[in-house]
Amino acid sequence: MKILSLFSVVRGYNILIIVLAQYLSAIFILDKESRALDVLLDVNLFLIVLASSLTIASGYIINNFYDAKKDLINRPKKSMLDRLVSQQTKLHVYFALNMLVVLLAFLVSWRALLFFSAYIFLIWFYSHKLKKYPVVGNLTAAFLAVLPFFGILMYFKNFYEVIFAHAAFLYLLILIRELIKDLENIKGDLANSYRTIPVMFGEKVSKQIIALLTFFTIIPVYLLIDVYSVGYMDVYFYAGMVVIVYFLIQLWRAETQKQYLQLHNILKLLIVTGVFCIALIEPSVLVHGRKLLSVI
Repeated sequence: MKILSLFSVVRGYNILIIVLAQYLSAIFILDKESRALDVLLDVNLFLIVLASSLTIASGYIINNFYDAKKDLINRPKKSMLDRLVSQQTKLHVYFALNMLVVLLAFLVSWRALLFFSAYIFLIWFYSHKLKKYPVVGNLTAAFLAVLPFFGILMYFKNFYEVIFAHAAFLYLLILIRELIKDLENIKGDLANSYRTIPVMFGEKVSKQIIALLTFFTIIPVYLLIDVYSVGYMDVYFYAGMVVIVYFLIQLWRAETQKQYLQLHNILKLLIVTGVFCIALIEPSVLVHGRKLLSVI
């Protein structure tokens, strides 16, 4: 049961999705010139993805450590499972994971060491301080969620504009999800003096901000469909816009924690589906790589 509890704390299912997203991004966006197998067998890339996964896991642990009282109110069932592992054990695992991340990053390069050291610090600072403040906490949480992709971006050194359009769309979705989570967790935040946007300004203002950010997603989607080439992935973006319209309609109807949880799950499904749809950009890269295709 303790292993299951620890898996719940580190949200292993989320980490698996992030690993998949990093590899798919590397294969279909960042290193199209190489075969998929060559990318998968890249040892340094594996170390970076592993370091990212362990950093995220340690981040969930320290976040769970600081949010223990709030989670008792907002997620009582999950909280009871998480509490099967003591707070002291969580801290020991947290420090052990971070030391392992530093070692893995050192094996890659000194740049990777600096990147992951900064990433670990930012996650701790967010969990300890920033998450209790409106706007800043939300912006930081979304930034930390997309930061692992910049780790592999620095590794491949491919700073194409299309990559930042993808990142902007993902960042906005995650930011909206963070605001929905604040609405979902408003009772626990009130009880523990968290100064989130719903607590400070009310649900109506929160919904207005979410609606505005949702409209902003049109900008990167337009760029990805009409300006840059995303292959068959444009089907995902068209379908995604339909889902976003439905999301907006349900947002203004939502009043209960259960309804906000449903909105949260809609966004999560949209993000996860987007990860798998990365393969639609150029499926032939799986076999040949772009250079071989151009020769053929």
